This record gives sequence, C-alpha cells and structure tokens, in this order.
Amino acid sequence: MPNRYKIHQKLISIGDDFWIENQEGQKVFKVDGKVFRIRKTLVFEDANGKTLCSIKERLLTIKDTMVIADAKGGQMAVIKKALLTPLRDRWDVKVNGGPDLDVQGNFLDHEYAIKDGRNKVAEISKKWISITDTYGVDIEDGQNDILILAVAIAIDMMMHDDDEKKEKKENKEKRK
Repeated sequence: MPNRYKIHQKLISIGDDFWIENQEGQKVFKVDGKVFRIRKTLVFEDANGKTLCSIKERLLTIKDTMVIADAKGGQMAVIKKALLTPLRDRWDVKVNGGPDLDVQGNFLDHEYAIKDGRNKVAEISKKWISITDTYGVDIEDGQNDILILAVAIAIDMMMHDDDEKKEKKENKEKRK
C-alpha cells in the first residue's frame, strides 16, 4: 500500500512554513521557507526539527530549474521543465545515484504522475482530498518519500512562479 501525504498548496511561498501530513492527519514533515536569501529556498525537517533536505532555485538558467540537496548539501536531484511539451506538461528529474524520473500530467489541477521509466512511483492528485487548495501525494513502497515530496513541492513552486510571471505580464499590458 502506498504512503499517502497531504500538502496545502496555497501555503507554498517563500517565507511561509507549512506541514506535510500523513494519511492519519499527523504532521510528519515541516517545510521551512527561508527568507533573506537571493534565491528561493525551502528546508525539509522531520517532526523534531532535524534537516532532511532542501530545495533551491537555480539562478540564471534557460529553463526553470530547482535543485534538491540532502541534509549535508550534496545534490540529490535536479528538476527541469521540459522545453517541448506537445500535449501535457512535463518535467525531467535527474537523480544522483538512482534512476531518473519523468513527471507528466496536469500540474495546474494537481493531477500528475511521477515515473521511473514505465513504473509509476508516485501520483499527485486532488481527487481524494475534499479540502480546497490541498492535494495528495501517493508514494509507492520502496521509494524515497522525502525526494518525491520535494519534487512535488518544487514543481508546485515553479508552476506558481509561471502563474505570477503571466499575471505581471498581463497587468503590464493592461496599463499600456
């Protein structure tokens, strides 16, 4: 049976702290949004405050890019938005020391899958959550839950950035 987590999407912004809950509603991971940094940074902690990993925005790249680092700062994975996405949104995750992951689906609606080749390792969905602005993450047994949760949150952050950029551009065009 997969591990199931709940994430409150509207809380994902820099400077905000939020909790990831398990399927019983227990707060299991804290995500600390660090402020006073040039680039966006989130730090994952366990319920006791021990750092597990971090997500950092990579600056000056052509494509949206986030890096997931372990507690000691070593690179665990790099997430990049695929340039060509004919029918669906797609993200590539290069995992150090493990198989690369492919992420596809409808990210705005939080309905997508994370795959290792043809094998689904996680599913992100709002289907089983009745709370507005909350989505679920089902992670198959044997996976690195922290890495998968970090990938889901990094993609959510990058999608919100894209929305903010579009909104700013639209507002600028309206003022002309």
